[in-house]
Order: sequence, then C-alpha cells, then structure tokens
Amino acid sequence: PTPIGNFGDISLRALDTLKKVDYIVCEDTRRTRKLLSHFNIIKPLITYEKFSEARKADHIIEIIKLGNTVALVSDAGMPGISDPGSILVSKARSIGVRVEALPGPSAFVTALAGSGYTGPFRFIEFFPRKKSYSMREIARMAVSTDTTVFYESPMRVVRTLKTIRDALGERDVCVAREITKIYEEYISGPLSEVILKLEETPLKGEITVIVKGGDKVEEIDDSFIINKATELLAKGFTKRDIIDILVREVGFPRSRIYDLLISVLVTDKGSG
Repeated sequence: PTPIGNFGDISLRALDTLKKVDYIVCEDTRRTRKLLSHFNIIKPLITYEKFSEARKADHIIEIIKLGNTVALVSDAGMPGISDPGSILVSKARSIGVRVEALPGPSAFVTALAGSGYTGPFRFIEFFPRKKSYSMREIARMAVSTDTTVFYESPMRVVRTLKTIRDALGERDVCVAREITKIYEEYISGPLSEVILKLEETPLKGEITVIVKGGDKVEEIDDSFIINKATELLAKGFTKRDIIDILVREVGFPRSRIYDLLISVLVTDKGSG
C-alpha cells in the first residue's frame, strides 16, 4: 500500500519491499516515480490499469514465472480496494505464487475510524451513479443496522446525501475529505445539517461518506418484514428490489419474502 496523501504514512516494511523487488507494478508511472524518487528508489515499472487489468495480469504472471519478484502498488492506498489488483492476486495464487499483503493506508478505513461510528459496516466503493443501482443500495440501508461507507465526488455528494435523506429520513452521517492531507476535514451530524453545511461551503478533493446504520431490531419476524416491505413500497422501490434486499439483509427464504410482499400488495389493493 502507498500513502493516500502524506508520504510520511508509508511503512518501513513497504519501503524495504520496494527496494528489494525486481519490478514494481503500478497504475500511473508518473505518480509512482514521484513516490520512489522521494525515497531514492529506482526500479523498472510496469503499468497496470483498471481497463487493461485482465490482459496485463497474464503478462505479469509470465514475468513472475521467470523468477522475478514483483511489488504491486496503487496510486494511493491499498491495491485491490477500489483499485486494480484483485485479478493479478487471484491469478498468482492460482498457480501457487506466494502473495504477501502488507498493511497500510486506506482512505475508507481511516475515515471510518475518524467518524466515531462503531460496529459492523459495509464498504460499497463508489456510490452507484445509475439510479436503479443507487436505489438498491439505499434500500439496503433502509433495512440494515450496518454503517455504510462509500466514496463520492465533490460535485455529486450533496445530491447523493439528499437522495439518501429523502428515502430514509434523518440519519447520522460523516463526510470526510482529503484524508491525511493538509486540508483534512470531518463534517458530521444529521443528514439535513450536513447537507446545509455542504451547500454553504462546497467541498473539494477526495471524499469519503459514512452513513450510520438504522436502529437495532430486537426480533425479525413476519411483522418486521411486512412493515419494511410497506415502507419500501411507499418510497417507490420495485417489488424485485424489495425481495432482493430483504433476502440479503434478513436471511429469510426468498419464497417467504415473496409471500409476505404479496400479502402487502393484496392488502393495499383491497384498501384502495
């Protein structure tokens, strides 16, 4: 892993590894050379970008088969976490290559720790731009007690938070920006308050959003499922999305969720 904004965050072990390997696989050679130059390290670089990940992985595996050692780095943070890396690691393991993952900087982990929100969480990488996918994620938030963590762009963060608030009502949220950099900042509170602050002073830089989970449910039974299904229907979620979300989050059989949802639809039709 490489620093996400402050070169001082790189570990001694990471530096030692970069000095010893034969090749360094990276996303952007310009950014990686800047890091290596700072620590007086000179190594041959191999470009490994998201759009060519699968093809390049085979090439790198051949280099490893020749007896070479390779270090994989991303532009910032942990490879394979919202960055290229997982395909290469999987291919390497499949042929018996020893893979070592070094601990180190990760923007979403750092932001989560700084938010003060404890307990189980879900990291969904970048918040979906397509409406159908984003509404599915929001539906999962509606029925889950887990905190949800994701990356978002400065241009879209207010709109995304408004969409979440309109669907879920008030939730505590923490918006972290420029983690480990000079202008690092955490803005937290109820969604409406945070939205107002961001509208008054728009953010710049890299942003991580942490949305606190819903209230803990003591017992999940048929009435809980019916109530949640009713809420999601009222908010415009499709029948398919409601079934998918409830099956995943609650763990009831799909057939049982379907039957309960149909009972809600029949009741609504009868009352209408």
